[in-house]
Amino acid sequence: MKLENGETPRPLDADARRTVAPVICYPVDSLAPPDLSAYRAARDGWQKVDEVIVPPRDARSFTVPAGHFFRIVSVEGPQVGDLNLWSLNDINERFFSGKTRALHGTHLSTGDRLWSCLPYLRPMATITQDTLDWYGFDEYGGSVHDVIGTRCDPYTHRLLSGHDYHYCCHSNLTRALAHRLNRPLAAVEPAVHDVLNVFMCTGFTRDTGQYFMKASPVRPGDFLEFFAEIDLLGALSACPGGDCSSEHSSDAAACYPLLVEVYKPKAAPIGWVSPARNGYDGSHGES
Repeated sequence: MKLENGETPRPLDADARRTVAPVICYPVDSLAPPDLSAYRAARDGWQKVDEVIVPPRDARSFTVPAGHFFRIVSVEGPQVGDLNLWSLNDINERFFSGKTRALHGTHLSTGDRLWSCLPYLRPMATITQDTLDWYGFDEYGGSVHDVIGTRCDPYTHRLLSGHDYHYCCHSNLTRALAHRLNRPLAAVEPAVHDVLNVFMCTGFTRDTGQYFMKASPVRPGDFLEFFAEIDLLGALSACPGGDCSSEHSSDAAACYPLLVEVYKPKAAPIGWVSPARNGYDGSHGES
């Protein structure tokens, strides 16, 4: 039965159904937590071995050997970045934002890990320091470093505006990967994937459930630091939305560069071993 306004009538037990307690889909108690004290101790005496400047409204690639650290640093003004990660030796293994979200939550910070896609499903990188960890969740439900958004892209821009824009993060990341691998844009575009939105402040509206963004709290000198669990190829886009306080996919926002720094420790963290591929046998029920 439908009401006159087209809505479905509330069942008699509606309130009881709405108050059922939630259950965590993927409890992570069985996962060994990262030994952050060992990671931090490994930073003593480390040496910076590489740095890459990512220009505004553009992207650059970088590599990080397993057992090294890398930082994404705000250097001039409030700027968010879209991060892609691949296995250095096999770009079919890439960052899996959806599974990372399922395991750690909508926004990442110190101690959370970036997991790779199926069938690999192993930690690619561990966040070892976050200078924005003080932000938490604000009154709107917003927080930083999300794995809920995708990445601004020219296809959605075309769909919503009717115009072409070539410096969305998807396009920037595609160019960066194509240049790194010396392959055509069309050949590498399928490998560009959903991102970690570094420094971006996002959430969902309470009333409509829509994805929102607001001005990033990032300041020059803030950084997000990672430990590379496997050999990594990365690409970072300095989003055309700048601090994402108003809009993206345009040339209207003030944009700033981002810095990627790579550090080599004197020795690997005590007890650390680069993770192997997921141990599932791949039979999927077939004998």
